[in-house]
Amino acid sequence: MKKTKGKKIVTIVHTSFVSVQHLTELFRELVPAVEVRHIVDDSLLAEVLRSGGVTPGVVSRMCEYYKAAELAGSDLIFNQCSSVGEAADVAAQLVRTPVVKVDSRMAEIACRTGRRIGVVATLATTLDPTCRLIESTARRMGREIAITRRLVDGAFDILVKGDRDRHNAMVIDAIRRLAREVDVVVCAQGSMVAILSQLGETPVPVLTSPRAGVQSVAEHFSGRNGSKRRSTGAKRSSARRRASRS
Repeated sequence: MKKTKGKKIVTIVHTSFVSVQHLTELFRELVPAVEVRHIVDDSLLAEVLRSGGVTPGVVSRMCEYYKAAELAGSDLIFNQCSSVGEAADVAAQLVRTPVVKVDSRMAEIACRTGRRIGVVATLATTLDPTCRLIESTARRMGREIAITRRLVDGAFDILVKGDRDRHNAMVIDAIRRLAREVDVVVCAQGSMVAILSQLGETPVPVLTSPRAGVQSVAEHFSGRNGSKRRSTGAKRSSARRRASRS
């Protein structure tokens, strides 16, 4: 695919078509100077859900997509799905192209906001990796935190059956209850951004990942995101070391 003259290319790797339009609009708003491309494999999330976590097959396909994005001339690869975030970490080691995960900035904000962090999700396959991401982020930042997990059991199945209103009500109730116990609430799934307009006022901040993730891309290209450049450099160095050993 030919690169648009003068434009940086961002390739987003998705596990669902649901996120394509929303992220495209966010990039158009926050990073209008980039050309956005999409790789979508909706079998990835289905396999994670069936298996209760990331499988070797999911990791393998993610690695191939990242390498393909690099070969196609991408200047940055954006991982859309928190459920496969740990597979993205593996794939990032195989490419020289900088990688940004949709939820990394959200995790940083949560760790800066308060010690008591609540994490809400409708799927355990998203809840667990999000909590691990926050824990690793806190260690990197030298922050002491305590995570309260809240799995909204049954809400995802209700959504799949088509009852979005009931699903939203269950998630909103969980967020409101959790907000009374913690300093900040993290919504583990990016799709939860759709219910924020129904949430109303809360006693603590409620964080979602898409806008913060895209904002970190904008800062990467503007040169304001020093910490991201350092982490990218570490990934590149690791890749070079492996290449030199092969």
